[in-house]
Amino acid sequence: MRAIHSLAAPPGPPPARPPPRRGTTAASASPLRESSPPQPQPPPPAPPSLASRRAALLALAMVAAPARPFAAAAFSLGIPGPKELLREQKKKSASFLLAPIAASRDTLLKAQALLASPNASAEDAEEVRGRIGAAGRDCVPRQRNSIVAFQSKTGVEVCTFSLILKNAASLLTKKDPLKVEADTRLGELIQSFSDLGTIVENSNFELTGDREKMKDGVLSSISALDKFEQSVKDCLGV
Repeated sequence: MRAIHSLAAPPGPPPARPPPRRGTTAASASPLRESSPPQPQPPPPAPPSLASRRAALLALAMVAAPARPFAAAAFSLGIPGPKELLREQKKKSASFLLAPIAASRDTLLKAQALLASPNASAEDAEEVRGRIGAAGRDCVPRQRNSIVAFQSKTGVEVCTFSLILKNAASLLTKKDPLKVEADTRLGELIQSFSDLGTIVENSNFELTGDREKMKDGVLSSISALDKFEQSVKDCLGV
């Protein structure tokens, strides 16, 4: 039996498998990829560059830091800034801002013409009083009507001349010489209208002497008005 078994042919090698096709190699190697193909992952965001971080820090510092002299010097070199643009806008609107002053001057001149008329009547006297009161632009407290007086008590600025100066000098500091001069002229103007009102209240329109006093008071108010107007122009730079 051993001899017969030894004469049997040894088992041959297993049959060779045909090489797989290229199209099925990936599927046979990884069956999971066939069911869920891989999705491309977005690259991680790049960190901000050093230049961009410096720019952001510089912007924050410029916002948080107070104004310094060298910043003002930069504007003085010809670089227009917000303050310069506002100043130019104020110059362009100067005629509109000064219009109430011109209207008050015109009202006083008409009152002066009535006072100089030899044929003035009692009606003219009432017109003179009304014109002088209107020319004061609610700057004399006792000449205000009830509504304006109430507004003044609530803290509202009702004096037109004060509002004009606040607008004209809004870009100036409190200690600026132009602002100080304009404040002085404003006080003188209000005082002149107050004195003129007192003269009118205590004068008889039919008496020549009293009318002369009123004429002098009107001229004094016109002079104070002219000086105040010039100080406002100086604040505006026109």
